[in-house]
Amino acid sequence: MTDAPEILRYSAFAATPDGGNPAGVVLDASGLDDADMQRIAAEVGYAETAFVVGREGARVRVRYWSPAAEVPFCGHATVATAVALAERDGPGSVVFDTAGGEVSLRSSTDADGTTTVAFTSVEPEVTALDEVVLDRLLALLSLRRDDLDPRFPAAESFAGNRHPILVITDRDLFHQFRFSPADVASLMREQGWLGTVTVLHQLRDDVFEARNLFPVGRITEDPATGSAAASTGAYLREHGYAGRTISIHQGAHVGRPSLLAVAIPASGGIEVTGGATRI
Repeated sequence: MTDAPEILRYSAFAATPDGGNPAGVVLDASGLDDADMQRIAAEVGYAETAFVVGREGARVRVRYWSPAAEVPFCGHATVATAVALAERDGPGSVVFDTAGGEVSLRSSTDADGTTTVAFTSVEPEVTALDEVVLDRLLALLSLRRDDLDPRFPAAESFAGNRHPILVITDRDLFHQFRFSPADVASLMREQGWLGTVTVLHQLRDDVFEARNLFPVGRITEDPATGSAAASTGAYLREHGYAGRTISIHQGAHVGRPSLLAVAIPASGGIEVTGGATRI
């Protein structure tokens, strides 16, 4: 590599001016190899950095790297990249070809110049979580089975990344549970969970709080996780939420309040909406 690429930095899904999840964005990464992208992601130090490695018209090839490894898909970095492209080329519809599958995006800009992006996930899949794996995960989080909301059985949900999903009944416990990042990361690597461990609490009917644990990416807890939001939407569709839109509040535990809107159609991909601002 002869010339250093321009690295943009955005905060996605911010609920307050100091909230959201930061992502790196490299709009011209066609000349970078894997080692270059891994090094840049580690130097940027955010949960993920997105690299645009090719484009043909409205189709964009994107790869995502955490400071530790490549990941198949990243929602907040997808939103950040789509906002960066809209600011450069104008809003509209594009398709991202990712290692996790094809993701459709629609960006729009309001009169104040604020750009909002809605992305539709790949076709999701929800499966039961292996009972032995569930017990191991609960033990690592200092939780018991009777701490889980009986209306929402533990499951593994895929909408670009595989996320185990737990729903805790008691709000105080949701805010207070503790875990060893190294031990959770070890289980995640073993199970191929390259996204986050998603822990939810239902605040109101269509409003959830989320904590997304991401030690496998060297980030103990993620401020805003678009892929987990899509997986949560797919999971909730299995529990009667088809045709509804939910709000997910995240990031309070790491001092970066975030808000994600999730539309859950009766079938097909899950739509996640949010914005991103330049850092």
